[in-house]
Amino acid sequence: MPKPTSTPWPEFRRDLVAILRGVKPGEAVAIGEALAEAGFEAIEVPLNSPEPLKSIEALRRALPDNVLVGAGTVLEADQVDAVKHAGGGLIVSPNCDRQVISHSASLGLVSLPGVFTATEAFMALRHGASALKFFPASNLGTGGIKALTAVLPKETVIAAVGGVADGDFQSYRNAGTRAFGLGSSLYKPGYSAQDVAERARAAVAAYDALS
Repeated sequence: MPKPTSTPWPEFRRDLVAILRGVKPGEAVAIGEALAEAGFEAIEVPLNSPEPLKSIEALRRALPDNVLVGAGTVLEADQVDAVKHAGGGLIVSPNCDRQVISHSASLGLVSLPGVFTATEAFMALRHGASALKFFPASNLGTGGIKALTAVLPKETVIAAVGGVADGDFQSYRNAGTRAFGLGSSLYKPGYSAQDVAERARAAVAAYDALS
């Protein structure tokens, strides 16, 4: 079986993904604009948020084209179709489901599946993943990520997600991580756009300080 053609991970200025778990459609645009203004170029709305497709659609309409908008917690291939229909271009999962990955690749979407082991990492790449989301990164640790990156293809884009805050960037970068997914350290239900803006600016400053 031929390997699906994966969509390359975008050449972002900063490889930071904002995870807006629990965001509501009525507040999504203001929060998304605050993130984009701070320097974020990738935003995911997990599908277990209230009316997530409406939020994705609203964000896609409101934000500049250089901001990649999509969904997280994508568990089924038919959810990929729904996200694409809403204008989403990013598919993020907590797990490594070959159908979700290959279907995302076939539609030209950026695929970021969750992996924890070498077996899952190589399976995800074989089925068309754009990048690998090591999740939960806080459990795997920088030592585990460093060991896994040693055996993966050198061009593989690694993202650390789960229990990651801006104070952890340098240690994960030293372990081979390129991208970071920020959830509760950046946004929680009830945070205002101003709250998110302050946290986003701090995250961008920490990213820009990486060596």
